[in-house]
Amino acid sequence: MPGECQEPAIGIDLGTTFSCVAVWRRNRVEIIPNDQGNRITPSYVAFNETERLIGDAAKNLAAENPTNTVFNAKRLIGRRFSDPLVQKDLMLWPFKVVSGPNDKPMVTVTYKDEEKQFHAEEISSMVLAKMKEIAEVFLGFEVKNAVITVPAYFNDSQRRATKNAGTISGLNILSLLVEPTAAAIAYGLDKKYINIGQKNVLIFDLGGGTFDVSLLTIENGIFQVKAIAGDTHIGGEDFNNRMVIYFVKEFKRKHKKDITDNPRALTRLRTACERAKRNLSSSAHTTIGIDCLCDGIDFNSTITRAKFEELIMDLLEECISHVEKCLNDAKMDKESIHDVVIVGGSTRIPMVKQLLQEFFDGKELCTSIHPDEAVASGAAVQAAISTGQGNYEIQDLVLCDVIPLSLGVCVEDDEMRVVVPRNTTIPTRKVAKLTTFHDGQTKAKFKVYEGERPRTSDNFLLGTFYLFGIPPAPRGIPTLNVIFDIDDNGILTVSAVDETTGNRKSVTIRNFKGMLSAKEMQRMLKEAERFKFEDEELKKKFEAKQSLENYVYGTRATLLTRNLAFKLISATDAEKLEEEINLAIEWLEEHKDAEAHVFVKKREKLESILDPVITKFTTLSI
Repeated sequence: MPGECQEPAIGIDLGTTFSCVAVWRRNRVEIIPNDQGNRITPSYVAFNETERLIGDAAKNLAAENPTNTVFNAKRLIGRRFSDPLVQKDLMLWPFKVVSGPNDKPMVTVTYKDEEKQFHAEEISSMVLAKMKEIAEVFLGFEVKNAVITVPAYFNDSQRRATKNAGTISGLNILSLLVEPTAAAIAYGLDKKYINIGQKNVLIFDLGGGTFDVSLLTIENGIFQVKAIAGDTHIGGEDFNNRMVIYFVKEFKRKHKKDITDNPRALTRLRTACERAKRNLSSSAHTTIGIDCLCDGIDFNSTITRAKFEELIMDLLEECISHVEKCLNDAKMDKESIHDVVIVGGSTRIPMVKQLLQEFFDGKELCTSIHPDEAVASGAAVQAAISTGQGNYEIQDLVLCDVIPLSLGVCVEDDEMRVVVPRNTTIPTRKVAKLTTFHDGQTKAKFKVYEGERPRTSDNFLLGTFYLFGIPPAPRGIPTLNVIFDIDDNGILTVSAVDETTGNRKSVTIRNFKGMLSAKEMQRMLKEAERFKFEDEELKKKFEAKQSLENYVYGTRATLLTRNLAFKLISATDAEKLEEEINLAIEWLEEHKDAEAHVFVKKREKLESILDPVITKFTTLSI
């Protein structure tokens, strides 16, 4: 029977600030403590003249070695150096990050008296290797397989980079599991909701560096994600940063000294602010005291909970707006939600709970699962299922995740043809039928985009590929099937097939230069809301234009392929038909940017001229 296994797989919550590892053993999840006895491990890596430190040891010595202690690597993974969010973070990080090949951020440290550069994936792999080591000490044997969690709003590049980090660490990554879904699994087991009727559950996951909100339906062991929202750049680190900036300004005002270029002072202040944030979750005010912060000057100050809440209120309100958006996308109202589950260390902030509870009209929040351990617990369950270790309670559990943004290809005139709509359940396979845009065309270019806008120029280019060997034919005759395959990890493969010849070309979207950043993802969604009316009008225009083109080229293609036009109708009618079609094609070339109503009127006029001839032709054909 499914159950015990000599070498179980592990589940790892690779967090921005802390990571956690768990395993399914003895028919339950066990959180694995590290060598310090702590159930969570800081996602810190430090380098010095003799060794590399990871976890608690690295964080504990951060103030003594600030420029060579790396944290928040998750905020760099899969991003570009030029990303505005990366540039913003660099202002408050004591370690150095430079631009590498293809604009990838490279962490620069001094290790054993030599300057070294590391990709973000390498730093993350070191943290994952530490979690692997912790599990191996606990279990007593080598661990090979793991499930790693990622934020719901990680794009394709970030997911791939995370998977690469796992491979670098020596792990075989069974799958990437979305963090709120992992938390939902832990919640479902805790509430014994695996094999009962339908429950609508909203997971509010606010951690150290990312925020996700996910709405799921749990029914008889099936976890169906209905919608997701969030931001990969809101979390406890941002709250810390707000406090750091506040006290940097206070120190400058009091002592006329700017410590922003003093890595050691910034690190000590950051540590004090993190401690103050935690204290404010249980106290109305707290003090900060740092001896010799800069140039022998001691720094002492007080901050109240009210002031702290004021500093971060815009970020908290943004979190609530994502909750509302998630409900709207799922087409559910607040009354339909059975439970609101909060996970992530930052949900301990009282104002977070207050705002969320007020949004749900006073509904009691579910706090039964551990905020720091829930995601790793869910990952451990998924790891057990993937390796056949689960007992009867979880062996039939099914996860159905969704994609965060629509995927499609560029068709003529910058139009975005959506193939996989946003919030589509994965894994999935979608096919779109396209054709050629020019007479005699023998190759087709496919540009794959991610985003919500009707124009591809407003969305993000993921990749480009060509299909060659298309038999020459009039425009609109060849049928080209474009196939989008998305696997369990949300990783995309796109292929195109010519139905006539069977020629196929495919591309797996890899870490493309300039891959979509989380900030751009948020911008797209916000702009899509802001310009909703404009987008609807643009969509009508594209539809009207396409309708006219289909009518014109469809009529011409039908006559040409049957080769009957000049045999079954008079020369006068044939000439009239050919002339009107050619004039319509010329008109389309000259009026590409016309409004929707212009295309509609043009088609109506053409129909009044051509339909009588087409009707005569059809009658004779029969």
